[in-house]
Amino acid sequence: MTVHAERFLITGLVQGVGFRAFVVREAGRLELAGWVRNRGFDQVEAALQGEAEALDVFAVLAQRGPALAEVEHLEREPAGPDLLSLSAGARGCVALASV
Repeated sequence: MTVHAERFLITGLVQGVGFRAFVVREAGRLELAGWVRNRGFDQVEAALQGEAEALDVFAVLAQRGPALAEVEHLEREPAGPDLLSLSAGARGCVALASV
């Protein structure tokens, strides 16, 4: 298995609608590890690692989001070890404090 790491930046109505819990749940289901946090007032950022196919599935799910979300834009790019280190020691995907 080749592990890939990616950063996702999701913009729109994504705060106050359970988006971080949605990411934690879906990442766990897809066996992805990493973290998710709120940024500003209209963005959620996630850094996840796992199999490429699982990251592709996550990207499709994140574009839709939970029921109350209204995703306007999703950016996806490779993530370096500096981003992934924010969840050092955690298993699976964790929700971090907002920035």
